[in-house]
Amino acid sequence: QVQLVESGGGLVQAGGSLRLSCAASEGSVTKYARGWFRQAPGKEREFVARISRTGSNPYYADSVQGRFTISLDNDKNTTFLQMNSLKPEDTAVYYCAASRLVGVTTFQYDYWGQGTQVTVSS
Repeated sequence: QVQLVESGGGLVQAGGSLRLSCAASEGSVTKYARGWFRQAPGKEREFVARISRTGSNPYYADSVQGRFTISLDNDKNTTFLQMNSLKPEDTAVYYCAASRLVGVTTFQYDYWGQGTQVTVSS
């Protein structure tokens, strides 16, 4: 059972940056592709970004393309989401997840973190 723990969320002004981290409890996470999702109040959880287990082929939602960057450090069992040029509409709880597939839908992911709040003020 892989456990994921996110960190790095917080309050930031529009145009600012945050870096989210997702630490895995064990090295077997390197067998999984990794993804980030987010959920705003009253909305469904949505895909943000994903990357293969080797750290290749990053893929982003249109809404964050060019502003967010997903990366891996498999030596440290950690996934990152660098978020630049943040907008108020980026405000949400951000979740990291691990998947045997390389997908963009929630049901394709096997393990989830507890989430970290990101709030962007205007």
